[in-house]
Amino acid sequence: MLGPIGPGIPEALRTTLMSFHDALSGLIVPGAPTALFAVVQAGLPPASSYPQTLVLVSDLNILAHSNGINWIRQDTGAVIV
Repeated sequence: MLGPIGPGIPEALRTTLMSFHDALSGLIVPGAPTALFAVVQAGLPPASSYPQTLVLVSDLNILAHSNGINWIRQDTGAVIV
C-alpha cells in the first residue's frame, strides 16, 4: 500500500510525487484492461526471466505465457521454439 504524501513537501515536488503515486496506484489496482507486451517470436525474452507472464506474439497472432522454463502457446499448449 502506498503511503500519503506529507503536507510539508514543496508544491513542485508534491505535484511530481502525486503523479508517481497515481500511476503506481493504477498498476496496483488496475481500473481497466492493460495492454500486453507485444513481441515477435524471434524477440521473445528468456522465459526464465518472466515466469507467470503473458505476452502477445505478434507475428504468430497468439498469446503465450511463461512457465519459467519455456514460452507456451495459449492456442495449442505447445512450446514456442
